[in-house]
Amino acid sequence: MTSIGGAASSGMVDWNLAVATATRLMRPGPDVSRDEARAVVAELRRHAKASEEHVRGFTRLGTEETHDTPVLVVDRPGWVRANVAGFRELLKPLLDKMQERRGTSPGNAVLGAVGGKVTGVELGMLLSFLASRVLGQYETFAPATRDLPAGANGAGRLLLVAPNIVHVERELDVEPHDFRLWVTLHEETHRTQFTAVPWLRDHLEGEIQSFLGETDVDPMTVLERVREAAQSLAGGRPEGEEGDEGRSLVELVQTPAQREILGRLTAVMSLLEGHADFVMDGVGPEVVPSVAEIREKFQQRRAKGASRLDMALRKLLGLDAKLRQYRDGERFVRAVVEEVGMDGFNRVWTSPNTLPTKAEIAKPADWITRVHRKPEA
Repeated sequence: MTSIGGAASSGMVDWNLAVATATRLMRPGPDVSRDEARAVVAELRRHAKASEEHVRGFTRLGTEETHDTPVLVVDRPGWVRANVAGFRELLKPLLDKMQERRGTSPGNAVLGAVGGKVTGVELGMLLSFLASRVLGQYETFAPATRDLPAGANGAGRLLLVAPNIVHVERELDVEPHDFRLWVTLHEETHRTQFTAVPWLRDHLEGEIQSFLGETDVDPMTVLERVREAAQSLAGGRPEGEEGDEGRSLVELVQTPAQREILGRLTAVMSLLEGHADFVMDGVGPEVVPSVAEIREKFQQRRAKGASRLDMALRKLLGLDAKLRQYRDGERFVRAVVEEVGMDGFNRVWTSPNTLPTKAEIAKPADWITRVHRKPEA
């Protein structure tokens, strides 16, 4: 197994153990022959290439030269390795800060017993849960590793998780070739957003690092949240908490500054996810014959979740908020495009100042007034 960084086993989290644990615990993928698997991988790569032109034409964003990030068709372990590498890079400032506090924290003795290995196991349990659910992902903060290339200058990479796509297309009983193209259209939109808008990645990273820099959380509190998620995954919550759906990791937010940053991040993520859904539906009728059936079945699946356990984990990990982002963001994009057209909507990508606020996501007319207002005579 490829090591995740040179010092992966030190500090607050044993990252290599997280990968090993997730790989050991994750569900097996759908039953496909080797020839079928090769065919799926080849088709997804073809669809990813075709999606570039479809998305560029519809959104009027980017050029062929802007798409310099790799497209990787991966299995579930590959998705885990890629995300652990990204998490490790993004969370390093916070984990370094927690490590510094470890020596003076009242919970130092307990932390010494728990250690990075136990934390790695618990993180691995969560990743094993998520690894069977993600269909695709534009990995914005993606350091290159030996087996996982990334774009130049930290430009990211597009991941398509082949076994999960096959699993869902079978579960929904939809036309496989249409579903695979439909998924790649969504993910290619994210790739286009970040490659066509050069400042977007740095802006997001700056917001996230500002948020983490404001964090003054006792390490034991973070570990407690991870442990709650792991206990849910292992078979239920502790006795006496049966009616509790779980506390979100986002509830670690403490300061007014953090709440402001989180509001801005929520607005941006709603925009990005809603834009991808809007593009997927806009392009779909032209190139995906069964798009209406796919959309209806996928929305039903997205809304209901798989089980009570799934719902509890979605809340704990903040995934219920992500579902709202798809819905609210898509409504924002649709309303703006209907009012000012696609070119008018694309003014959203001009600078951080033209991004919608959280309030404007809910009231698109306010964004239109602010960004498109005519200068007074």
